[in-house]
Amino acid sequence: MRDKPLMLIAGVVVVVVAAIAFVAGEKLGHSDRSGSHAMVGMPASAPRPAAPAAPEAPPPGQQIDALRRGVPISEEGPPPPMARVENTDIRRNRAYPMQPPTIPHSIDNYQIDKNSNRCLLCHARANADKFQAPPVSVTHYMDRNDQFLATISPRRYFCNQCHVVQTDAKPLVANTFKDIDTVLSEAKGN
Repeated sequence: MRDKPLMLIAGVVVVVVAAIAFVAGEKLGHSDRSGSHAMVGMPASAPRPAAPAAPEAPPPGQQIDALRRGVPISEEGPPPPMARVENTDIRRNRAYPMQPPTIPHSIDNYQIDKNSNRCLLCHARANADKFQAPPVSVTHYMDRNDQFLATISPRRYFCNQCHVVQTDAKPLVANTFKDIDTVLSEAKGN
């Protein structure tokens, strides 16, 4: 008997939500039933007027999403070709301080989940020398209070949250970013 008021409130909430959904559906015209919900003043068997024609897509420069490569919003464009992984094992320079380094090799079929992290086979501090791999940064062994831990911090365990594989993909948009060294050298030249 103690749950009776709670069940009554839950029942009222369900009825209110159902009523709101019904009214919203009617206003949006989602009801295709004939009879009492047919258009006012027309018999149920009368044909409905045709939907208005879809407007023409704007020119490529005036689209909502410039990343669609000239394909109108109303159409599905062909997918871009898959970028190839640069498997060169050459580290790229970083564009800004504390930028996570990119991964210079393929990680296909690497298992990275709560039970296993294939990256740590080579990059853990204990194995880095043996595999000639850069060791995981000391920041990955710190908790959010900057206290050092004996193992990788749980919030840094899933490497591909921050680190991505290097590919030969072409940029989708122009990028005029300059790192601080470039900006300083240009300022010295002036």
